[in-house]
Amino acid sequence: MKIICALLFSCLFSGCKGKNKEPFFTYSIFLMNVPASVTVYTPDENLAGKISDAVFEEWNRIAREYSFSEPYSLVSYLNRRASMEPVKVEEEFYRLLTLSMDYYNLTKGAFDITFAPLWPIWKEAAASKKMPAKEEIRKALQDIGSNHIHINHAKRTVKFTKPVQINMGGILRSYCFTQGYKILKNTAGNSFPVELRLGGYMLAYGKRNWVYEVQYPFNDKKSLGKFVFDQGVVLSSSGRDKFVQIEGKIYSHIIDLKTGYPLEDFSNLIVYFKDIEGSDFMPSVILALMGKDDAFKLLSKMKGTAAIWIDGQGRFEIFENENSGAGWIKSKKIFNF
Repeated sequence: MKIICALLFSCLFSGCKGKNKEPFFTYSIFLMNVPASVTVYTPDENLAGKISDAVFEEWNRIAREYSFSEPYSLVSYLNRRASMEPVKVEEEFYRLLTLSMDYYNLTKGAFDITFAPLWPIWKEAAASKKMPAKEEIRKALQDIGSNHIHINHAKRTVKFTKPVQINMGGILRSYCFTQGYKILKNTAGNSFPVELRLGGYMLAYGKRNWVYEVQYPFNDKKSLGKFVFDQGVVLSSSGRDKFVQIEGKIYSHIIDLKTGYPLEDFSNLIVYFKDIEGSDFMPSVILALMGKDDAFKLLSKMKGTAAIWIDGQGRFEIFENENSGAGWIKSKKIFNF
């Protein structure tokens, strides 16, 4: 176990201590199939290392305990037992399951943690470059449905009324940020800024001139613009490496569980939240599955938010709440879409 931990926390780091430059240390690992990093703006390398270790340890715990593929995870145990008998779950797991059911209802079934039967179908389609048969999609959808998950809130037990399989991947990255924020409050306080990155997610902790660059979805050398803010969190619902080309057409990796097919005419939705502790904070994929109009309508009711919706051709539309904590600066470069 000590060897594993040593390898885990042997992260890449760099310190910037030149004249008139803000000192910082960056630590990086690979987690949940994406790069993860912690950047601590302090001259104290020992303290920076302790903060990054604490964050990475918590993130790895979450990834391990709620893994769909790990045979001894909490998710795997529930998937094996819940179709046969009610299974008592821990408080944290209960909260994540309840939250997932709330998102299922909010998106009218478009977000569904029982999507497992569809995943190998689209994985094969991406590899073969051929669209799956409609009958194959139809049969997979018959084995999907969060309505088959029954949660006894009084007893905190879970029972599947049909042998479904749950996968928590859609909410784990945002949950990692929620937990990471708690760690930063206890370790960094108000002393210095810290940046957390997990794939396209970014948590900017502490007052600073923060920037989140938004790339053109089909060419990482082109920039659409950037969000600028003094603190907050930015969540991306997609990434350029997540697109797949099937029969000459590019598809998003996000599947609408109401249809069994990727979202139509969609590249990415990037959302800024001013406050991660507020009840409004949610994964951007939930908003993406609602569609642009409904997503922007919901964001308009959330204080301090901003967003950019990018369609399947790379055209984009900006949303800025009246009290948004982020400003949008469009790239000066002109694009011909």
